Amino acid sequence: MLAVRAAEGDEEAFEVLVLCHGPRLLQLATRLLGSPTEAEDAVQESFVSAWRKLPEFRRDARFGTWMHRIVTNRCLNLLRARPRVAGLDEVPEPAAPEYQVSPPRAVEGFAAVEDLTKAMEGLSAEQRVCWVLRELDDMPYESVAETVGITTGAARARVFRARRHLMETMAAWR
Repeated sequence: MLAVRAAEGDEEAFEVLVLCHGPRLLQLATRLLGSPTEAEDAVQESFVSAWRKLPEFRRDARFGTWMHRIVTNRCLNLLRARPRVAGLDEVPEPAAPEYQVSPPRAVEGFAAVEDLTKAMEGLSAEQRVCWVLRELDDMPYESVAETVGITTGAARARVFRARRHLMETMAAWR
C-alpha cells in the first residue's frame, strides 16, 4: 500500500499518491473556494500538512478519504476567514460552454451561473462544503459526514438548509 510506504518515509510513494489524488482534490477545492489560484494553494498546503502527519495516518483508513478531509478542513478555514459577502470582482467568471449555443441562451446561462455563485456566497462555510460534497461530488451523506467530521444527521441538515437557501435565492430561474 502506497500510503503505508509513504508513512515510512518513502518520498516516491508519496509522490505517486499526490499524482493520483491531486487532480480530484484540486477540483474539490476549486468548487469549494471558487478560485483556482486559492484552490491550488489549499491543495498544496494540504499535501505538505499530510506529509508531516503521515506517521499519524491510520493504516486501516483510505488515503483518499483522509486527504479529502484535510483539503475540506483547509478550505473551510479559508471560507470562514473570508468576509461574508464577496465583492463583484471576487465572483469567478462563468466557464464558456463547450458547445454551440445562441447568444441569448449563452447570456442567460452565464447569468444563471453568476446568480448561483452569488447565492452560494449566502451559505455558511459549513453548508457550502456539505452541499458541494453531496451535490457536485455525488458523495453519500455518510461520506460527507466523515469528511467534514460531523454526524450523518448534521450533514443531511446542512445540505437541506443549503438547498432551501439556493432554491429560494434562485426561484426566479425556475
